[in-house]
Amino acid sequence: MTGFGKSEIALDGRKLRVEIKTVNHRFLDISIREPRFMVFLEDEVRKHIKKSINRGRVDIFIYYSSEREDAKNVIVDMPLINAYIEAAENISRQHGIVNDLGVTALMRLPDAVTYEDEHSDEDALRELLYTNLDAALEELKAAREKEGEQLKKDIMKRLDTILVYVNNIASKEDIVVYEYKMKLKERLQELLDGAEIDEQRLAQEVAFYADRCNITEELVRIRSHVKQFKAAAEEDTPQGRNMDFIVQELNREFNTIGSKTQDGEILKQVIAGKGEVEKIREQIQNIE
Repeated sequence: MTGFGKSEIALDGRKLRVEIKTVNHRFLDISIREPRFMVFLEDEVRKHIKKSINRGRVDIFIYYSSEREDAKNVIVDMPLINAYIEAAENISRQHGIVNDLGVTALMRLPDAVTYEDEHSDEDALRELLYTNLDAALEELKAAREKEGEQLKKDIMKRLDTILVYVNNIASKEDIVVYEYKMKLKERLQELLDGAEIDEQRLAQEVAFYADRCNITEELVRIRSHVKQFKAAAEEDTPQGRNMDFIVQELNREFNTIGSKTQDGEILKQVIAGKGEVEKIREQIQNIE
């Protein structure tokens, strides 16, 4: 399910912002982008996210800045500096060149001086991160719930439409057998050229056809699946995978009905029903 949440807090000279974005995904896929010095918290963040989100592509962006006096460390590699100075003196002595190597030039030499942020207080950093993370998750949850209500309304309407198609098919079921009997009887009369029709044999053929094209069980199962789906939609627990399964079963039942009948009107209703099932299938990819 799509959604977005963010939070930014400044405390004791440290400022941290968390942004969380989710999009549709069949499984849970978490991507975290954080400052390099915060990599040690990545596994903890993943576990924390999994407590709140069960499905979707989750992108987490963590930004940090500090205005503390201890925010920067300057690290001087004195052994390397000594090696640079000694090399400069050797060059000057051997080639008669004036040694003009000064402090500023030394600090610019590769790896002589490095700069890094000071983040020694890991507990303070962790507390700041989780405060932001929870706030961002709450905002994300609210956005996803709002979208979920809209999806629910749309899916419920489509389920009701499916029941209309099912009722249309059911009303046609007995008529199909009767029409088959009439057509078969007309055909036999043409072939027999006025001779008497064996009514018993005709009845057997019609009964065989009625049994072969009987779709009562499929219609009952479709109604049952719709009822299960509606019940799942009212649950507070994650139901996305359960809904996936129900949609597969709905599609299977409509396919079976289509394979059992040659009636044009029933096939029309089957195609329309499958269309609604497919739209629901697309929608539930958004549901956790």
